[in-house]
Amino acid sequence: MTLLYQISPSHHNNIPTPHLNISPQQHLNIISQHLNTTTSQHLNIISQHHISMRTFHLITHFSLGGAERVAANIAESQTHGMEYHVVEIMRGRTAYTPKFIGELEKAGVRCHRSWMPDVSFHFLFERIAALLFPLRMLYIMLRWRPDVIHTHTETPDLALYVFSRVFPRMLRRVKIVRTIHNTRLWTGLPRTAQWVEAFFKSRNANIAISDSVRDSYAERFGEVAPIINNGVAEVEQKDYFNISTPQGVHLSQVHQQHLNTSGGALVSSAPTTPPLGFCRLPEQEHLNILFAGRLEPQKGVVVLCNVLKMLAGDARFFFTIAGDGSQRTLVEQTLAEIAAEGKPLNAQLVPPIFGLAGYMQSFDYLFMPSEFEGLSMLSMEASLNRLPVIANACPGLADTLPADWSLLAHGNNIDDYRRIFDRLPTADRDALTQQAYAFAKERFSVRTMQERYEAWYKAKRSIC
Repeated sequence: MTLLYQISPSHHNNIPTPHLNISPQQHLNIISQHLNTTTSQHLNIISQHHISMRTFHLITHFSLGGAERVAANIAESQTHGMEYHVVEIMRGRTAYTPKFIGELEKAGVRCHRSWMPDVSFHFLFERIAALLFPLRMLYIMLRWRPDVIHTHTETPDLALYVFSRVFPRMLRRVKIVRTIHNTRLWTGLPRTAQWVEAFFKSRNANIAISDSVRDSYAERFGEVAPIINNGVAEVEQKDYFNISTPQGVHLSQVHQQHLNTSGGALVSSAPTTPPLGFCRLPEQEHLNILFAGRLEPQKGVVVLCNVLKMLAGDARFFFTIAGDGSQRTLVEQTLAEIAAEGKPLNAQLVPPIFGLAGYMQSFDYLFMPSEFEGLSMLSMEASLNRLPVIANACPGLADTLPADWSLLAHGNNIDDYRRIFDRLPTADRDALTQQAYAFAKERFSVRTMQERYEAWYKAKRSIC
């Protein structure tokens, strides 16, 4: 009755004239067009909302670090049908944090912040954060239902292991992937190592980032993991010394007071003296040496300080030290001691540099006296962006450089570094740059890394 009412003659006057004056075939064409359009739009909506694989990366914090960089590089993949999330175990709070999160969100990655504070790289808090993580992970599992969970470094590894013990059934249908980033794991924690590594081996989860990492893991834990090399990209270069803000940082008030009472003053080789505690930028005739990374024992901070003392006042070199960490005070003390001796200060201490790969060509050499690495992202980025690396020939760092690389020290020997730095002013830097670039270009591509991990996710998905 309703249909008859709607088309009754009394209602013809409400129908637009053009619709009354078309043929039946035209009616069919209009209907067909409408159905096709609607179907197409519907399929597009379905396509947009259908996610074939949802992958969660667990990292220590949204902050500066090689493992964090690897997770970001994977998650920023634009492969169709992949949805990426990144979860921090401890809440990053550095100047780098909002920029890092902004980069991920711009790439379509969903970021999940932690409620647990990050307390100045204190390992105790990292362990506490891992132990408290299960409740948060439970919410993530119920809310998002991940297909893959991918962990990076020890704190996330421990956090996922604890979750598996508290809620053993929640991970039954989830694929676990774990990237081993370092040649040394669980230092001083043998029992923890036994528990956590048994879990990841039982899930066939392990992936090593280099030959050195694979071999050291096999020797200690008895499993030969497959290798997926870290990947990096060439990026557009900017001039760090012209646009960086601030162009240096003040030493701590304690050390400024020390300088005041000792009669020392921080001076540079430039004609004018900067404010107390402030390091000036280098002049163009200097070789600009960059140290960048966490100021932690692994990165060879003690060796860095010894080299700074060895080259104190040497006008041929200017060091930019970009980083923060538990040994920041040691660096500050070293700079204060050099200044107190009345030598021109040829170094500056600056905060971590966001987007460091984009400033590589502002420097002449990168200095990396690391005690150990997994497969150094920083070294690869430097080579691919045409910055030669002065490095300790440790596992995971030597792997990123040509076998006959001439800027390697052995065992962080200070005499080796003395010889290297003495040769730098007359070295063929262009030849060194090209040698390292060709090596990195052939072996370390970010897209190759993304594709290999995504193939691993899918292969494991079919197995589980």
